[in-house]
Amino acid sequence: MDKERLSYLQIHPKDNLLVALKDLSAGFVVDFNNEKIRLETAVAAKHKFTINSMQKDTEVFMYGVLVGRMNQDVKAGELITTDNLRHASEDFKMGERKLTWTKPNVSAFLGRTFDGYHRSNGAVGTANHWLVIPLVFCENRNVLTLKEALEDKLGYVVESKNYTAEVDEMIKRYKNGASVEELLSIDLSSSKRTKKEAKLFSNVDGVKFLNHDMGCGGTRLDSDSLCGLLAGYITHPNVAGATVLSLGCQHAQASILREEIAKRDPKFDKPLYIFEQQLEGTEEELMHKALKATFTGLVEANKHERKPAGLDKLCVGLECGGSDGFSGISANPALGFFSDMLVTLGGSVILSEFPELCGVEQELSDRCIDEETAAKFMELMKTYNAKAEADGSGFYMNPSPGNIRDGLITDAIKSAGAAKKGGTSPVQAVIDYPGLANGPGLNLLCTPGNDVESTTAEVGAGANIVLFTTGLGTPTGNPIAPVLKLSSNTKVYNKMSDVIDINCGPIIDGEETIEETAHRIFNYVIQVASGKVIAKAVQLGQDDFIPWRRGVSL
Repeated sequence: MDKERLSYLQIHPKDNLLVALKDLSAGFVVDFNNEKIRLETAVAAKHKFTINSMQKDTEVFMYGVLVGRMNQDVKAGELITTDNLRHASEDFKMGERKLTWTKPNVSAFLGRTFDGYHRSNGAVGTANHWLVIPLVFCENRNVLTLKEALEDKLGYVVESKNYTAEVDEMIKRYKNGASVEELLSIDLSSSKRTKKEAKLFSNVDGVKFLNHDMGCGGTRLDSDSLCGLLAGYITHPNVAGATVLSLGCQHAQASILREEIAKRDPKFDKPLYIFEQQLEGTEEELMHKALKATFTGLVEANKHERKPAGLDKLCVGLECGGSDGFSGISANPALGFFSDMLVTLGGSVILSEFPELCGVEQELSDRCIDEETAAKFMELMKTYNAKAEADGSGFYMNPSPGNIRDGLITDAIKSAGAAKKGGTSPVQAVIDYPGLANGPGLNLLCTPGNDVESTTAEVGAGANIVLFTTGLGTPTGNPIAPVLKLSSNTKVYNKMSDVIDINCGPIIDGEETIEETAHRIFNYVIQVASGKVIAKAVQLGQDDFIPWRRGVSL
């Protein structure tokens, strides 16, 4: 590839847009297919410009699919913006099965293992946690009370999130008469932190306290879905047991939770302690019982130890957030290659975020293993989008201001790049939220595109590790599953090194192929799954947990 070719990229031969791989000035001349294209204006890296002149309503293609139509006449070499391009995508219908795919070479990973926690139902965890969760928001305060009592004493406080030493330093300076200017100039990085308590239970990675604002007052559908999601977390291979606090009168009843647990694990045998405040009486009585149960549960959880497991025991959630114009040509395709490798090795991957599959419905439905599965996917997509439009929105409104600023002008452009995370293997199952989606192969899980809601759902569906691509940077994590952040470009990797684990920027920089990056990702995943490398989100204590209300959330 010559120097000029590194300045831009045509992703698919059908595309009538080029992507700038670096900042291009106005007047820059692109030599494409033996034709000279002079840029009408400056084009920032990640943004797109036209190959030919186009009239109003001309169809625009990227990744080989329809992503928009022109709002006005444009010249060759003109920058694509929200003013001159509007969202458009192809209609979809039941088509022929397209199940033939080329499996990648996985010889470097045959026979490889990771060290995980083996559960009685055959699942293997990449971590070993105890859960403390409320069935209704009325119990949030009691959950936080348990957190305050247990977390520090058991050695589970994350040091990096505690800024009390910095506050102590500022208080001291203020008492000594420091001015506002002097306070603003303090170097807080040198503040000494209080020594962290040693972890009491060496084989327990954490006690996780999950608060939420649901369980009552909403629809029964939402409360039932909440019970399903919480059951997914309690039965999750990364969880050893759970303490559940219930008020007693809410929609989300303990009996519904138990039913949902049985659906996911009919022979469920983990320690599970459920306490109802309206039965127990005083808060003190409730707290004493919950504390004793949780502590003795941790004693049992500490008996579990890591042991070798095959890579087929990995179930990886595929996620993206803070995407940019490079996400669809570096991090997402690299993750797609990794996905195909894991599927070839017998593992599971979960692709979610249905609003970000808009425009690629035909391809994905054709890849479904049978017509029944394809019909379920298409129905979920149509129903979800129709509900969004009825409420004054629609999938076309999915791109965020940050997405647009960094080159993702329409939802179809964003979606075509986002779908690359799923690779090329056949779709083995389509699951509606909050179901279990950890069967071998590629699973499609209906979730919103919202980063935390979708990540929360993927883990509830069985993902024991999540790979999360980002172009702008995000600290998103999860309470029980490691969430690894993969940057689409080297600039954001260097800028946000405290939250991003893996850099896929070398693909853009011309230093690494997609396959080479995928191999690097896989080796890193094995280290994290084995507990030998700690994900940045875990180091930061980024325990994001938001259940999805089945109303519209894009």
